[in-house]
Amino acid sequence: MSYRFMRIVVFFDLPTETAENKRDYRQFHKLLIGNGFIMMQESVYCRMVLNQSVEASVIEVLRRNRPPAGIVQVLTVTEKQFAGMKYLVGENTSEMIDSTERLVIL
Repeated sequence: MSYRFMRIVVFFDLPTETAENKRDYRQFHKLLIGNGFIMMQESVYCRMVLNQSVEASVIEVLRRNRPPAGIVQVLTVTEKQFAGMKYLVGENTSEMIDSTERLVIL
């Protein structure tokens, strides 16, 4: 049997206007965490799977437990494709002083 690691990436946009919407959001978030997903960005989670049969079972769990409102999108990519992801970030504008000098403010 050939092992082919893959990543399942879940994107979701769920409403949080009513108490019921918020409850659905929390339940879906807990489902993702409980099934081994980790957060990449806000509302973007990923999980590594071993092969296509595991992928199908994970997607079926998501399908059965999707919230009634909002949108959930699932994308599966190979580990090689995932590793080739480019990260484009802006300039770091931290207010923290990043030096070994002592600073005394009186």
